[in-house]
Amino acid sequence: MSAGGSVEPGPPGAAAAPSPASAPARVFRPLSAEDEGQQPTEIESLCMNCYRDGVTRLLLTTIPFFREVIVSSFSCEHCGWSNTEVQSAGRIQDQGVRYTLTVRAAEDMNREVVKTDSATTRIPELDFEIPAFSQKGALTTVEGLISRAIAGLEQDQPTRRANEEAVADRLDEFIVRLKELRQVASPFTLIIDDPSGNSFVENPHAPQKDDALVITHYNRTPQQEEMLGLQAEAPEEKPQEEDLRNEVLQFNTNCPECNAPAQTNMKLVQIPHFKEVIIMATNCEYCGHRTNEVKAGGAVEPLGTRITLRITDPSDMTRDLLKIMEGKMKAHFIMNDPAGNSYLQNVYAPEDDPEMKVEHYKRTFDQNEELGLNDMRTEGYETGAAPR
Repeated sequence: MSAGGSVEPGPPGAAAAPSPASAPARVFRPLSAEDEGQQPTEIESLCMNCYRDGVTRLLLTTIPFFREVIVSSFSCEHCGWSNTEVQSAGRIQDQGVRYTLTVRAAEDMNREVVKTDSATTRIPELDFEIPAFSQKGALTTVEGLISRAIAGLEQDQPTRRANEEAVADRLDEFIVRLKELRQVASPFTLIIDDPSGNSFVENPHAPQKDDALVITHYNRTPQQEEMLGLQAEAPEEKPQEEDLRNEVLQFNTNCPECNAPAQTNMKLVQIPHFKEVIIMATNCEYCGHRTNEVKAGGAVEPLGTRITLRITDPSDMTRDLLKIMEGKMKAHFIMNDPAGNSYLQNVYAPEDDPEMKVEHYKRTFDQNEELGLNDMRTEGYETGAAPR
């Protein structure tokens, strides 16, 4: 329906302006059948069935223990077409809501229900579901919801019976079961799940707890946010850390031999059972000079390292380091590194190598002097602390 005319005046006194001494009239008044002053506003509107003028009635009201809603009703005196709808007068709530009502008696059928168009209605005992956005919002009762479903199923039964009789027969059986529920022939469960959070099922014992009604609030999924037309917050993209182990970095430098422009390649390599090291290689195209250098990828170790290898077999010469002889005689190979960053392959790793001895020792003053550690100060630089 669409508005296509002027607002008709209500009954005398219903829309009268309050006197200066009187309190201002409330726009949304509590829903009550005894309130004679609560009259709907009438608007001349275009009928979408016969395209002649009909009447839309708007009622702004407040549902007790719920919130403000707008009830609209359209009727056309020319073709008899009518339509009703209820909309929340507030915003979409921060969380969705799910009402689970156990219907045990006829009194439960009279509970007021606000069902928005984004709500899904389910009756698990019948495996029955009314999907979201398949119906307009409604201000009704539990009995009204079931009656509305029955009317919707019965509407096209004559056509189905003419074209698909088997389907129509199955629907007839299902309609009978819905009518039995309407008479509360046996207890059943009614679930109204609304991601917008604006649906409502009355608690007749309010503000006391209702043992037959369970209300659950939940956070919407991204799919539900999209269904409601809300733009979900995009998760913050974490900056991807560069994996230098799989890349060879290149930078410009000068040849240490002829000082001509050259290029140095650098790669970070993880040595198994040791640590990361940096391999650097420079190749000069002008003089042919080549250099290779290995540097520790971490800091200087607290202790120096002394590695002693007993060379007893030619296979010991294949360990990752360098060749010092043909391996035809037994020998001891000792590598002493005060920085603690040297490495000799352990072919038995992760087990201990019976032919290799690794010792960690405390550096002498002269060894620290060679490494430039004696003049290095790392204490007293914290915020507010004076350096020693």
